[in-house]
Amino acid sequence: MKKTKEKEKKEKKQRPVKQPSLLVALLPILFMCVFMGVGYVAMGLPSEPMMILTAVFAGIIAWWLGHSFNDMMSTIAEKIASVMPAMLILVTVGALIGSWMIGGTIPMLVYFGLKIVSPKFLYITALLVTAIVSVCTGTSWGSMGTVGVAFMGVAMGMDGVNPAIVAGAVVSGAYFGDKLSPLSGDTNLAAAITRVDLFKHMGHLLWTTLPSLIVAFIVMLVVGLKVNSPSGAITKVVQINNALSSAFHWNVVMLLIPVLIILIGSMWRKPTIPVMLLSTAFAMFNAVVIQKFSVLNAFNAVVSGFSTDMLGKGFHPGKAAADVSNLLNRGGMNSMMSTLLIAFCALSFAGVLSCSGALNAIVNSLLKIANSTGSLIVVTLITGILTIATTCNGQVSLVLPGELLRPAYIKRGLHPDNLSRSIEDSGTIFEPILPWTAAGAYVTATLGIPTLQYAPWATLCWTGVIFATIWGFTGIGIDKLSDEEQKKLLAELDEEDARAAASAED
Repeated sequence: MKKTKEKEKKEKKQRPVKQPSLLVALLPILFMCVFMGVGYVAMGLPSEPMMILTAVFAGIIAWWLGHSFNDMMSTIAEKIASVMPAMLILVTVGALIGSWMIGGTIPMLVYFGLKIVSPKFLYITALLVTAIVSVCTGTSWGSMGTVGVAFMGVAMGMDGVNPAIVAGAVVSGAYFGDKLSPLSGDTNLAAAITRVDLFKHMGHLLWTTLPSLIVAFIVMLVVGLKVNSPSGAITKVVQINNALSSAFHWNVVMLLIPVLIILIGSMWRKPTIPVMLLSTAFAMFNAVVIQKFSVLNAFNAVVSGFSTDMLGKGFHPGKAAADVSNLLNRGGMNSMMSTLLIAFCALSFAGVLSCSGALNAIVNSLLKIANSTGSLIVVTLITGILTIATTCNGQVSLVLPGELLRPAYIKRGLHPDNLSRSIEDSGTIFEPILPWTAAGAYVTATLGIPTLQYAPWATLCWTGVIFATIWGFTGIGIDKLSDEEQKKLLAELDEEDARAAASAED
């Protein structure tokens, strides 16, 4: 038996391993585009099996190049292990959202955000309030589906107001919050896949996102000044606020403490998970002591998310029932499982690419094209846009470019936070202005405005790409690695390659 194993091992070692050409390296990427385009977009099949099929196809090519199944599995395990700490942050974010919901923190922030609505400046108000709600909730879709719908209802009843502009303002505000909220799944995933600290990633995003918000603000101010100030009550907003105030108790000091814990922890650069767990614990305390929920409900909200069913029979939201449910029914660790699943599937595909050498072939080719920081940023933006345009999946558009291009940034002496920012500028935020993507279809269905009508007014979604390109070529807002940091990250890359080579020999 021992001789048989030694013989098999010897035969395996004698099997030649070929290096892929660029064409062979790109075949799995092209196959992914076909499967995601036809299966996910055209036929509506789940994206996870489509990614697994592309991983299988990539595995066949890797086997043809001389790599064994064990080689591929070892590399996939290495990829997943490298981002596992950040994946735990995603799960913690789910718990945080659930606790902030049942503790009343998010409902209170939404309530007071809606209070600042001014009919005279509807476009700007829609932009800023949606941004506030999105930052507080960490969900662009939830913000558009609640306060966004409320603003569209207001717009439809006002003479002289262009609903397409309101929709553009809502989309811009929603995706501003989606990018700059520590509760956002996509923001956490972008930081995780590039192995960048979450708060460092968010701070670096300000270089492109804040100027884009300023541009959006100016556009909404200019076009808004041409609209006559309407009269009449903002009925839907009032209904939502009345429902929220009847469901929760507004103890401003206590309910803001979970937010302050996150902010102070961020400023002091404390470890992310302990800070979030402390905030979660305090929010659960608020849920039991301030909001009078049971301990069981508090823990259920952390695990499975908050539900308006927990409010009891005495809660009557009236006409705002659907809007309030869409706003409040979210959070929980379970809510992050779908994001983790698609990330694992995409990492499996990236792991096989890395094992076959295709990843290095693609990266080396990109490095030849990108002979400057600006051109590398542009390559990243184009890769992100092409990925989201072909796969129509926001998570995939973050994972694949992040895995493919991270070594290129490190070798160029650029901090990976430049990469994490660029993949968000081209993937997360570009998705809602493409009509055939899930986000584009959702916005059209939710706000009732065709994508091509609101897209020009969703300035935040496309100006980020412009600012990213300008900063790339001018060097403004580009974070460089110190010599020590670069040596450390290069050593980690070498260790990953060495482990992959060792796995291939075992």
